Amino acid sequence: MEVHPLSSFAYRSITHAFLGPEPPVRIRFPDGSALGPTDAKTTIIIRSDDALKHIVRAPGELGVARAYVSGALDVEGNLWGFVDLQELLPDVHFSPRETARLLRLLGPEAILHPPQIPAEEVSIGGPFGRHTRRSDAEAVSHHYDVGNEFYRLVLGPSWTYSCAVFTSAEDSLEQAQAQKYDLIARKLGLQPGMRLLDVGCGWGGMALHAAEHYGVDVVGITISEAQAEMARARVAEAGLGDRIEIRIQDYRDLDDGPFDAISSIGMFEHVGADHLRHYFEILHGLLVPGGRLLNHQIGRRPGSATRLRHNERTAVHRRGFVHRYVFPNGELHEIGALVNGIQRSGFEVRHVESLREHYALTLRHWVNNLDANWPRAVALVGEGRARVWRLYMAGSSSQFRKGTIEIHQVLASKSTGGVSGMGWRPTW
Repeated sequence: MEVHPLSSFAYRSITHAFLGPEPPVRIRFPDGSALGPTDAKTTIIIRSDDALKHIVRAPGELGVARAYVSGALDVEGNLWGFVDLQELLPDVHFSPRETARLLRLLGPEAILHPPQIPAEEVSIGGPFGRHTRRSDAEAVSHHYDVGNEFYRLVLGPSWTYSCAVFTSAEDSLEQAQAQKYDLIARKLGLQPGMRLLDVGCGWGGMALHAAEHYGVDVVGITISEAQAEMARARVAEAGLGDRIEIRIQDYRDLDDGPFDAISSIGMFEHVGADHLRHYFEILHGLLVPGGRLLNHQIGRRPGSATRLRHNERTAVHRRGFVHRYVFPNGELHEIGALVNGIQRSGFEVRHVESLREHYALTLRHWVNNLDANWPRAVALVGEGRARVWRLYMAGSSSQFRKGTIEIHQVLASKSTGGVSGMGWRPTW
């Protein structure tokens, strides 16, 4: 059956429902008509009616993401003007009457033959928040086993997939990542001969820095086979095989303590609210008395989300772009709840630092790396997957810049008998 494009009236009506009568960006429709300021720095291109069908059927960020990942919607000019629209998109479904009106504008084809959901969308089996070994392994594999070469293009020579620490905006990404590792090493008080556990070691960045610059022995664990393979290769290339051991191991299976210090960098998002206390109890049991833990994790702002019942949390989780395409089964925690959980596990929290602005800048660097290597990235993982990462990183940068999500380093000590093993004031 031949499918006719929508009328100009339908395009404008549907756009008004989401962005109002005067959108802040230029929008160009398949019939050649357009809406919005002619001098806008950002132009959204609706390449096919499937874009609007996705958006109407899944109002909010998920529908827009499906349209963008599938290629039915594209962006010219300033990408950041596009991701900033997330503030204007409704985060709730339309009323049945409004949905019916929009579907009538789309025509019977939208109901009888809805657009295909992009293949990049995934659902990890099992109830949300369960975090079994199997579901965690599936989620980590979905995100990290995309291919080491793809991550090298995005992350650059540091192979570091976590927030960098900048002394100024003029720092290179590689310099800022080294500064992050050095800050963590100083907070942990690393000294030659110590034994460090790096939980969620990624491609080995922290392990390499700690062994090379601080003379410690390191055990790094990950459940990503691709990460472990590359981390081991980097360790061998650096000639540090006698100082660093990289394992494919779940944190719940660790039993060979004690360690003098533990770093957990960008891993805690995979643990889950129901496992928060158990996670830190395991790490507490692996540390020597007076040993230190540095937990570096993304968090969310406090608010109504902290009071959602489990079934409501599940619904929010399952309809979000990040959970469907990027971090299936990932969870963010509010910093107060995190500190409470760490202390309930026996630790004494000694220092908390926010790095929110640093992550906004880190992500901009990653987006720039991806854009600069776009043809190669598409060849490696496909255009849909490359679009997922571009949208995810740009959107996350915008959220960190605006303060809707946060990131903190929390330093804790296994204090014993009132002795923390730390000085009166930070010396880093």
